Amino acid sequence: MKTANVDGRRKGLHRYYTEGHDTVAVTVKWALYLIGLYPEVQEKIHQELDSVLGADSKGPLSVGELNEFKCLECVLKECNRLYPPGALIGRKISEDISICGYTIPKRAHVVVSLFLVHRDEVVFPDPEKFDPDRFLPENSTHIPECSYIPFAAGPRGCIGRVFAEMEVKVLVCHILRSFSLHSLTRET
Repeated sequence: MKTANVDGRRKGLHRYYTEGHDTVAVTVKWALYLIGLYPEVQEKIHQELDSVLGADSKGPLSVGELNEFKCLECVLKECNRLYPPGALIGRKISEDISICGYTIPKRAHVVVSLFLVHRDEVVFPDPEKFDPDRFLPENSTHIPECSYIPFAAGPRGCIGRVFAEMEVKVLVCHILRSFSLHSLTRET
C-alpha cells in the first residue's frame, strides 16, 4: 500500500510540474508573439512598466508590483482566450445532464474545446480579433463565469492557476524590460 501511495504522489507531482511548465511556456510564446504584432499594445505595456517600476526597471519584481500591471493582465487574458494553454478539457459526467435539448448520461466522457468556448460571438464580439480591452473591468462584467476558462473551472480547475499567472507576468515583464518586440509574421 505504501508503494502505491508513493507512486501516486510521484505521478501527481510529475503531472503538476510538466503541465505547469508546458502551459506557462505556451502562454509566454503566444503573449510575446501577439505583443510583437501590435506595437500600440506593446507601447502601453512599456508605459505601464515605466509607471510601476520607475527607475528601478532592472530590479526584482514584487507581488505588489505584479498586481499593478493591469494592461499586461488584460493582454495575457486575451492571449489565453485566443490561444488557451490547454485546448481541451476532459470530464466524466457524474449525473445525467440536459444541455440544449440533449441528454448526456451519467458516466459519459465529454471533451470541452476551450478554443471554441472562447470564440463564442455572443460573449466575445468579433472573437478572432486580438482585443485586450475586452478584459478591462468596465468591459468584462458581461462575460459569464464559465465563458472564459483557460485554466478550467470548478473543483477540477487548475490548482496552479495563480502561480502560473504570476510566473507568466514575471517572464513577460523581464523580457519587455530589456527588449522591444517585432513579430515577423501576421496572424492568420
